[in-house]
Amino acid sequence: MPVLHNFDEIIDRRGTGSLKWHYSDDTIPLWVADMDFKAAKPILNTIERVVQHGVLGYTKPTEALYQAIVDWHSSRYGLLLTKSDILFSPGVVPSLALMMNIFTEVGEAVLVNDPIYTPFMAKVEQNDRTLVTSALKESDGKYQLDLVDIEAKIVEHNVKLYLLCNPHNPGGRVWTADELKALLSICKKHEVAIVSDEIHQDLTLNGHTFIPFLTLATGYEHNVVSLTSMTKTFNIAGIKGSMIFAKDEALLKKISQQQQLNDEYELNLFAYEVMRSAYEQGGEWLEQALDYIETNIDLTVDFLAKHLPDIKVMRPEASYLIWLDCSAYFEDDQVLYDTLRAAKVELSAGIKYGAGGHLKMRLNVACPKALLIAGLDRIHTAFNSMNGHK
Repeated sequence: MPVLHNFDEIIDRRGTGSLKWHYSDDTIPLWVADMDFKAAKPILNTIERVVQHGVLGYTKPTEALYQAIVDWHSSRYGLLLTKSDILFSPGVVPSLALMMNIFTEVGEAVLVNDPIYTPFMAKVEQNDRTLVTSALKESDGKYQLDLVDIEAKIVEHNVKLYLLCNPHNPGGRVWTADELKALLSICKKHEVAIVSDEIHQDLTLNGHTFIPFLTLATGYEHNVVSLTSMTKTFNIAGIKGSMIFAKDEALLKKISQQQQLNDEYELNLFAYEVMRSAYEQGGEWLEQALDYIETNIDLTVDFLAKHLPDIKVMRPEASYLIWLDCSAYFEDDQVLYDTLRAAKVELSAGIKYGAGGHLKMRLNVACPKALLIAGLDRIHTAFNSMNGHK
């Protein structure tokens, strides 16, 4: 029989150095993208085993780890990898920065969608590349790629690199095969490299199918890289570790050489061991966690429809992050954020994700239901304090 995991358990994270729970008061944090769930027992057992062994020396990835990664991605997504297709990195964000040096020179243009996970924009600008944005279109309550605008921006700015977020953060879209093929066609036409951040892949929800970009890139592998990690999947972000996938020998060699220059190619002992146990034994925990998250999404959508019906809710197709349009209630981003903070509930301010995040907030529902309900009640109270709409 499957082991039932208790996602209702409230674990006190205050005073632990937690980024999410750093507050000195009783603020309920529903913001940064980690879960308030205890990690899967096989992962905790692995950490205990490593500690009990007692020797924490230099470590390299084992054949068993490579096989666990290969098996996970082939069985779930049809992505056929070999050991030589896999490189390790401390994290997806460092890998985004690394890709600037792989595919572009200083001053060259990099295209991202708007809104987008903040480091996409930050790493482009911090590496002295030219940031170009293409706004996502909203239709039927979800984002769509504006392919006409994307191609126009590529031509106008001589874009060299496109940073794709799939599944999308913060909007939760899982781009379809047709959308990805159309995007690939445009990029091939103009010789634009594509780096696909796929860290939320394993959090794809019922009724949606995640397509790894590399499965579509036949004949264009020299210009395609995928970035992913087990850390979001299994709520182990504090154990740094991610992977870089590519299927072109020359490209992999170039990435590896750049990693050597930056000394960013090794993970620590715990990351290697936890990654293996997560992929080998974490599937049951993940299935139950996704069911719980889906229930929390339903709860949130229903609560807001009943109590704050003019908030436009973008229901995610992947992840535990819900994108909320609060423009019916507020006119100023700072006032929106400050109103929620005054009510002691913390969400991620949408404006940090680009101009498309104006008057939006990102809500994290990966927590025990009791915490989520308390947070939603505080949001309701905060909005009511505004005495009606703007």
